[in-house]
Amino acid sequence: MTDIFPLREVPKNVGELPKKMLAWCIRPDREGDPDTAMKLEEVEVPAVGPNEALVLVMGAGVNFNGVWAARGKPVSVFRMHGEPMHIAGSDASGIVWKVGDQVKRWKAGDEVVIHCNQSCGQCPECNGLDPMACSEQKIWGYETSWGSFAQFTKVQAQQLLRKPKQLDWLSAASYGLTYFTAYRMLVHQAEVTAGDHVLVWGAAGGLGVFAVQICRMLGANPIAVVGGKEKMELVKSLGAGALIDRNDFADLMYKPPETPERNKARMEACKRFGKRVRELTGGRDVDVVFEHVGQQTFPTSVFLAKKFGKIVICGATTGFNLEFDVRHLWMRQKQILGSHFANAYQAERANQLVHEGKIRPVLDQVFPFEQTAHAHALMAANKHKGKMGIAVQAAVARAGVPEADAA
Repeated sequence: MTDIFPLREVPKNVGELPKKMLAWCIRPDREGDPDTAMKLEEVEVPAVGPNEALVLVMGAGVNFNGVWAARGKPVSVFRMHGEPMHIAGSDASGIVWKVGDQVKRWKAGDEVVIHCNQSCGQCPECNGLDPMACSEQKIWGYETSWGSFAQFTKVQAQQLLRKPKQLDWLSAASYGLTYFTAYRMLVHQAEVTAGDHVLVWGAAGGLGVFAVQICRMLGANPIAVVGGKEKMELVKSLGAGALIDRNDFADLMYKPPETPERNKARMEACKRFGKRVRELTGGRDVDVVFEHVGQQTFPTSVFLAKKFGKIVICGATTGFNLEFDVRHLWMRQKQILGSHFANAYQAERANQLVHEGKIRPVLDQVFPFEQTAHAHALMAANKHKGKMGIAVQAAVARAGVPEADAA
């Protein structure tokens, strides 16, 4: 038995297990900034339960929940699971290495991507309503340990999806969390249909790039909001014809506490912003607003949605406490819809669109496994570029991104 597999290699004997593995671990006594909270350690390879699978991680995707896990804020991950350490990471591609004795759909050697929803699989909610309503529903790699920043990850077998053959390992590891979240938001929660106008905040970001593509696929019209002219070409290439640079509306963002003067300036900017949106829609208000920014944009989102329009939200990167003029909500009978990741069926349907080439992932930077903490530190400081991937057992040069960008 080998002590530890070398990085960036696929062992010849599929299913052969080493004694230990390399993993980026967070411990309760060192929560804080990612570059100090995350340490590379040698740990035991986890045992696999009857309905679980062990996956050799080829590539992993970086998401902000890794920063939250490192900081222990807004909630310490150690309050969510009983493990003595936390291995973050909620996006991965890899090779099935071992399966539990109750697993029938997968076998060692299968190439997979992993969706990050875990549930009990036995309750009425899992078997008739929606696994997202399960009382034991958790996000793998955040609310559970054994995430993707390790040579092996342990998952429920229902989390496995076929890897699209046309994608390299790092591209395949980059899209699950954000794309499946956007798919549920727009297809199942907001029920976007052909002809709808959809305002997409952060259209060049991890969620936005998929929201734009989903809208185009559905026959809807995305109005893509970006933070800088340099991001417009990317969004255009994904199918957005209507673009707005939010930097052209200097006072638009809500930042409490707000003076009367600041409120007046923001409302004027909001009206100018709305006028620009209607110029792009042929005079119509938007049917749906795709929200994930939260505090700074939410008052504008509620204001701009049409009568009986919908604001669908999955997060709040600028703040969780939302303030808005509720008269715009009830007088015009708008809806606010919460959304959280996706269930296995939705992930499967969304993944099929990647197989068919109708949705494509956008991967901007790749880092070697040794720089996992550094990549999270860049994200925490907002110094990163787009979606970041981590090469674990896959070679960095195979990521489809120039090797120079991996340093």
